Amino acid sequence: MSVKIRLARRGRKKMAIYDVVVADARAPRDGRFIEKIGSYNPNTNPASININNERALKWLLNGAQPTDTVKAMLSYRGIMLKKHLQIGVLKGAIDQATADAKFEAWLADKDSKIAGKVDTISKAKTDARQKAQDAETAKNQARVDAIKAREDEQKAMLAAAEAANRPAPAVAAVEATEEAAPEVAPEASAEGEAEA
Repeated sequence: MSVKIRLARRGRKKMAIYDVVVADARAPRDGRFIEKIGSYNPNTNPASININNERALKWLLNGAQPTDTVKAMLSYRGIMLKKHLQIGVLKGAIDQATADAKFEAWLADKDSKIAGKVDTISKAKTDARQKAQDAETAKNQARVDAIKAREDEQKAMLAAAEAANRPAPAVAAVEATEEAAPEVAPEASAEGEAEA
């Protein structure tokens, strides 16, 4: 009997979540399985991979074959490296303490990379949110400035219309002097003609 470590789909449409299962190769994808050893959620960023490392390592050492996707996930979690180191211990190439030290160093490095990626993603989201908020604030300010400019223009037009409808006092005085001057001038010219 060939044993595979593979994914079994569950979850709703377009929001799939997968179980990492150990199953007979002849069993259907979502059918009968021997043991569930973890889960995989690709909908999060970065994807959530929760696998029981000890059980996965036990199945790998017993000859279970992972599918390509599960093999990539096991490598990401360090289980394939742990298998490689454990085989070296079984063959006598290295001792268990050295293997554990190498794995712990690799795990610490991997955790720091994952934490860095999470920080980068959260910072990018925060920056995008702040940029969108600044753009919205600028757009609202431009809209307020345009409304204020329109109101100022209407006030100026109203003031000009009021000035055109009623004459100013200085203009009325000038018009009064112009009307008085022509009346005086003909009388003066008539007296000048009579004397001559």
